[in-house]
Amino acid sequence: MWPDAQFLDATGGLWVKGSLIGKVGSVFASSNTQHGGQESTILSFHTTLLHHGMVIVGLPYAFQGQMRNDEITGGSPYGASTVAGTQGERQPTENELAAARYQGKHVASIAYKLVMAR
Repeated sequence: MWPDAQFLDATGGLWVKGSLIGKVGSVFASSNTQHGGQESTILSFHTTLLHHGMVIVGLPYAFQGQMRNDEITGGSPYGASTVAGTQGERQPTENELAAARYQGKHVASIAYKLVMAR
């Protein structure tokens, strides 16, 4: 079983109590290769977040770095991501780190707006 699946399976108690309804959820991912399933991993996590009643926040196209094609880079509207390399030898690029920071700030902004709307 994948570690992320174990994590998600362990959230059953939160689901039963409805503890995460209306909370913000967002996903970051990495893969071994450029086409290693970053987007499908993020989307798979989204399913569980939706079952919990969470508000999903991704990486909007306002972050222009995801439009780059001058380098291999992770990131999509579903969330920030990176290519780690087949042995984990590759570190996130400045663009990938910028995407993660942008997404983190975006998540905080949406969470703040939801709290203030109550």
